[in-house]
Parts: sequence; structure tokens; C-alpha cells
Amino acid sequence: MTESGRRLGVVSHRNGRRDLVLYDPDDPDAGQYDIPLTDDEAEALADILGASLMLGQLSGLREQAAGLLTEQVAIPAGSKYVGRKLGDTRARTRTGASIVAVLRHGDVNVSPEPSFRFAAGDVVVVVGTRQGLDGVTAILANSDPDG
Repeated sequence: MTESGRRLGVVSHRNGRRDLVLYDPDDPDAGQYDIPLTDDEAEALADILGASLMLGQLSGLREQAAGLLTEQVAIPAGSKYVGRKLGDTRARTRTGASIVAVLRHGDVNVSPEPSFRFAAGDVVVVVGTRQGLDGVTAILANSDPDG
């Protein structure tokens, strides 16, 4: 239900087809408009809604929790973590900050596993204190294989 009072939904059929449906305001069980979605369109819609919802929730959390911040950190091409696993950074252990998502080419990887491999240009969404965020930024920017 939208704020304006309209019912909107995505129907996923057993055969894999997905439809975006706008329901009739006078009959909430009847579809007024039914728009078939290709796999790419359904995935794009999910990404858009998922990313904006997640970032909106993080923004709301920031307002509620004093000292808790969110930041987006880009992984530079020279980072020693390009091609390596998130777990290799030991970011949470070292800084207390958490990597909660990775944005790559319009895709959102929410709650990436420790086995997730970084690529140059990935944008990492981090939650933590200012000191923790700065620590994660320093870790991901590190180009020294020994540091």
C-alpha cells in the first residue's frame, strides 16, 4: 500500500514470470494494470528498491544512534584487497566497524559473506564510529602487501 492509498505489487508466478501490478482502487483484488517484467527488469527493480530501502534504513539508524555513522568507501585499483576476500581485511576485528554492503556496477551485495571477493571500484558501505570508518578506509586503501 503506497502512502497515496494505491496497492502495488510484484507477482511471481510458478513458471518464473513476474508481473508488476497496480490494483484497482475500487476493488483491491482486481488488477488495474499488469506489466510483465523480464528477468533483467525484475532484477533491476529489486536492486533499486533493495538498495534505497537499505540505505534509507541505515540513514534512519544513523539518526537514532549517537556516534554511529555510515559511509561509502571506494576500493581503489591499487588496493591490496582487489581480488581478495572480505574476510582477509579483518576489518571488523581491527576497527569495530562493519561492512554491511558492497555496491558493484549497479548491483547491491547486502551483508556480504567473508568469502566475498573485492574488485577495483567496488563501493563498500560501512557502519561504525568515525574512528572505525577511518580505519576501514585506511585498510581498503592500503596498497602495501606487507601492511
